[in-house]
Amino acid sequence: MVAILNIQFMSRKIAVGIDVGTYQIKVVVAEQSSKDQRTKIIGTGFAQSRGIRHGYVISRNDIARMLQVAITQAEKSSGIAIRRAYLSIGGVGLEEYRSRAELVVSRADNEVTELDVKNVLEESERKISQRLVNRKVIHAIPLAYRLDGERLMGRPLGMQGTKLEVDSLFITALEQHLNDLIAAVEDVGISVIDVMASPLAGSFVTLTKAQKIAGVVLANIGAETLSIVVFENDTPISVKVFPVGSTDITHDIALGLQISLDDAEQAKRGALVDAATNKRRLDDIIASRIADIFKLLDVHLKRLGKNGLLPAGIVLSGGGSGITTIEDIARATLKLPSRRATLHVPDSSKIKDSTWAVAYGLCIWGLTNDVESSNFSSLKESAQGVVGWLKQFLP
Repeated sequence: MVAILNIQFMSRKIAVGIDVGTYQIKVVVAEQSSKDQRTKIIGTGFAQSRGIRHGYVISRNDIARMLQVAITQAEKSSGIAIRRAYLSIGGVGLEEYRSRAELVVSRADNEVTELDVKNVLEESERKISQRLVNRKVIHAIPLAYRLDGERLMGRPLGMQGTKLEVDSLFITALEQHLNDLIAAVEDVGISVIDVMASPLAGSFVTLTKAQKIAGVVLANIGAETLSIVVFENDTPISVKVFPVGSTDITHDIALGLQISLDDAEQAKRGALVDAATNKRRLDDIIASRIADIFKLLDVHLKRLGKNGLLPAGIVLSGGGSGITTIEDIARATLKLPSRRATLHVPDSSKIKDSTWAVAYGLCIWGLTNDVESSNFSSLKESAQGVVGWLKQFLP
């Protein structure tokens, strides 16, 4: 779960990303140069996370207390006061829905306008509204347009036709969880402006445009969840969260080797706790659980018709991606190219590993998409805001 602040501070363009994960809270403060538009990280902060399980808010007070610690560090290191924020949400409460809709083009000359695009997206959401009980739509993503039955590459604006169709992907969050998370952030004096799905935020700084066009899956292995986003033709075609993570590997090691959880965590990270530890048995336990995790992902890719068919393969991020053999296991299980994520950050950056991807991704989003992000006034209040933000994903 991530919050971001976008402000002008003494003519400086500043953005702040806050990632409230199950294991840690991370804060990144970034500045964009007015001369060359380059982004520089000017402050960071982190704290141990409390009050979150599988992405659900268990205790607002615990979240607020630890969030304040991380924010204070970031404010001190950057000199920026954090007061307003965009919030990103993840966890197993994040779910996707698909819908198809069609409408007659409104203009007499049959030219497709922004209003037509807005209306067909709204109709697409209306058709699945009965399935969205207790849920809020946070992103509406047009996967494909057709005009008079002909599939289009990109958006249909300015083209002529009589019937406009759209296949849409809706990313939703549980409304109560969303409200609790917003309240927890506001408890520390940060006003939440709008919300974004965390897998998408991470993709801004871990995937290249070429990968997104070719077809790729970004898999973030957190402490208690596996979050993925699948791209094809530069468009996110699926966002999914599974209730498994690196903590499950730790538990398997503790049970399999009959050692404490602390020792199991150290063994998972490559530090053998003593000479009696069976290295082969340890490797087998880790490999078995990781393979099981990737099998869940493979089943999902099969449903999408993309298993073994993503040329850019799988990119691994998050704390769980640091396990030594994880790339080889992913490659063998998914039959895809596999590599660990690298952050697209300045050489002198204060952050290095992919556990910071979501927080930093929100900074990039806030700094480079001011016009689009300003349309998010109240959780997809208008389809026009969604369409504007999605321009970056389309050819």
